[in-house]
Amino acid sequence: MKILVCISNVPDTTTKITFTNNNTQFNTAGVQFIVNPYDEIALSKAIELCEGGKGTVTVINIGESQNDPTIRKALAIGADDAVRINAAPRDAYFVAYQIAEYAKTTEFDMILCGRESIDYNGSQVAAMVGEFLDIPSISIIKKLEYDGSTALIDREIEGGKEVISVTGKFVASCAEGTAEAKIPNMRGIMSARTKPLVVIEAKDIQAVVTIQQFDTPPPRGMVKLIPAEDPSKLIDLLHQEAKVI
Repeated sequence: MKILVCISNVPDTTTKITFTNNNTQFNTAGVQFIVNPYDEIALSKAIELCEGGKGTVTVINIGESQNDPTIRKALAIGADDAVRINAAPRDAYFVAYQIAEYAKTTEFDMILCGRESIDYNGSQVAAMVGEFLDIPSISIIKKLEYDGSTALIDREIEGGKEVISVTGKFVASCAEGTAEAKIPNMRGIMSARTKPLVVIEAKDIQAVVTIQQFDTPPPRGMVKLIPAEDPSKLIDLLHQEAKVI
């Protein structure tokens, strides 16, 4: 069994986000980058499925050389080898295309990724990869079992749970509960230094999205306390100021 796991290089959740060049570029100065947490879940699940010599796990990342420490962490967690497509990940369409083009050149049983990246929260890549490869894609899964040919997948739907059986190659995006994120141990950290990391140049594809501007959410407003004996004032504020009634 061979599993391909897509990983993103994202800012740590404690990072203060700012923008440069008239709010058209993300400011990376002083930012600590990590493996996207949802992708870590996908990676952990892939490692579990391959434990005991049942298969191998390859991680793939779209990015430039500054992403290598993040890729090495994925190798330390337990991936067997890694591929970096040498290009800035300009949008989900571009990323999915590069993953699919690489997947066409190698044999694999499944492609796993996180449900979304915590920086853009787009939840688009898995479905696009499936479309490019003409294979099933299952979004936001909560459980995955695999017997070597057929996958049994649970995913949450409104009001319940959906159980899907998939035979053959597929793409799945993993959510919380699919697996517990693994912490690299010293042996894994040392072995990650010598595991293969292949760099491949990106395939050319026309841009379909152009970022015009970034912006941060507006700051939270001040809290207004209303005396309990004057509920009419609350109603007036909700109507005149908040405009929610």
